[in-house]
Amino acid sequence: MRVLMLSWEYPPLLVGGLGRHVHALAEAMGRGGHEVTVLTRHAAGLPYDEVVGGVRVVRVPEDPSLLSFGADLLAWTMALNHALTRAGLAVCADGRPDVVHAHDWLVAHAATTLKHHLGVPLVATLHATEAGRHQGWLPGPMNRAIHSVEWWLTYEARRVVACSAYMRWEVTRLFELPAEKVDVIPNGVDAARWQPGPEQVAAARRRWAGDGPLLAYGGRLVHEKGVQDLIAALPRLRRRHPGLRLVVAGTGPAADELRAQARRLRLGKAVAFAGFVPDTDLAALVAAADCAVVPSLYEPFGLVALEAAAAGAPAVVADVGGLAELVEPALRFPPGDVAALAARIDEVLADQVLARRLVRRARERLAGEHGWPGIAARTVEAYTLAARQERALQASTAPRLVVRDGNLLTGRP
Repeated sequence: MRVLMLSWEYPPLLVGGLGRHVHALAEAMGRGGHEVTVLTRHAAGLPYDEVVGGVRVVRVPEDPSLLSFGADLLAWTMALNHALTRAGLAVCADGRPDVVHAHDWLVAHAATTLKHHLGVPLVATLHATEAGRHQGWLPGPMNRAIHSVEWWLTYEARRVVACSAYMRWEVTRLFELPAEKVDVIPNGVDAARWQPGPEQVAAARRRWAGDGPLLAYGGRLVHEKGVQDLIAALPRLRRRHPGLRLVVAGTGPAADELRAQARRLRLGKAVAFAGFVPDTDLAALVAAADCAVVPSLYEPFGLVALEAAAAGAPAVVADVGGLAELVEPALRFPPGDVAALAARIDEVLADQVLARRLVRRARERLAGEHGWPGIAARTVEAYTLAARQERALQASTAPRLVVRDGNLLTGRP
């Protein structure tokens, strides 16, 4: 198939797990014989158009406006979508794709425009929802605006992909979707990339660990990731395990607040904020850790838990969202419960036989369910179904304008 993917992040420009997912999925499809083009945003020093890993990557420069992602999110997103649309039309001038695949709301407008202009089906993957990030609430006008774009994207899409059964429940409830429109296709992990050599692991241990156990967190620094609860658990953990250290790998708007929290708790060198850590170094850090921790308050899937399993580290995780489907109960704790979080980590650190057994079982599940070739094949099945449904609809109805609740929803919904 000819596939046009749209994603606002793609390596080496990464913000969270979305870009890594799109990257692995696109390359797995390329290896499977499909022709994949990814439209994404440009960053300084990167090529504008290249083929890498069997995938054509078209990086689109942003329009020259004084908008910033942090201060003008919605306006910045609209400007990016204008640029993505123009680039998409140029890319497809010599032949249209069989399907357009949008990853999250930040590319919804460009993807929907291309869908209608090219007359091809749209598939949308929702990696998270705005309501989910705020524990079911939409606290302000911007949050409600993002929610409305997510709703619109799922309406325009012929198929919607969710990464877990939990996420399927969430999107069908939030966006009033029929369950049969949503395909559950889990995230995957390239296990080989998360198995560094012993020299790399030893070097990471020398760099980050002290005289006691080493904990590792990798991810965005935002409230819903729960890093504040992990830091709050450290004083009691250090009383049980002298010399324990935590490495926080990642960036985000909560970074300064988390550093201030560590200072208030007088944790000193017990917490190291490593900033952005490339995957190769992050794999070595996780493999060197005695325990990886995923303390999320909201987690549609929980890719970090898979990566920890591949690296050989036990992962203590919050019993929330997709994490509850990935990790067995012995490693889970109620989200937001600092005492339970500390107790679970203490159990893992105190019983290394248990830890190794849990890692072994996690790796067995990883090999069976989360390999990228199988995930790519299941995604292509969703594309094929979307194309068949699109052809059937085009044969039975004429193009029309649809208005719902005073809003114009173009074409065949």
